[in-house]
Amino acid sequence: MTKFPLKLNLRLDWSEMDLFGHINNVAYFKYIQAARVNYWETMGLSKMFEETRKGPILASSAIDFRKPLHYPGNIVVQSGIDTVGESSFLILHQILNEKKEVCAEGRDVVVLFDFNQNKKMAVPEEIRKMIDAMEP
Repeated sequence: MTKFPLKLNLRLDWSEMDLFGHINNVAYFKYIQAARVNYWETMGLSKMFEETRKGPILASSAIDFRKPLHYPGNIVVQSGIDTVGESSFLILHQILNEKKEVCAEGRDVVVLFDFNQNKKMAVPEEIRKMIDAMEP
């Protein structure tokens, strides 16, 4: 299990509230997306795509909601890779409120894709090494 090596601080926005006065569940997916893209950029996957047209695509994303978030406030989205497969990896996320309580847990399945050949590709050894270096 991951120790969540990457942390992303985000501010909750008033426009993300719903009728019931808490942050709408759609906003949680935006927070997870921001953390996922942050992870990709830290790993160099965005640069790899720019140079080779090979990079990550999102195969699936899911969130389990634990506690509501309220405006005003700040959150931390912490992320780490749980498993690496032949052509994909699983990123786990936790969204923490200002009290450091887990308010949501997310999972992203990311597939590496060769856009030149329009098909998935194996996770290269250099990416596997980057993941090992980032994860405790």
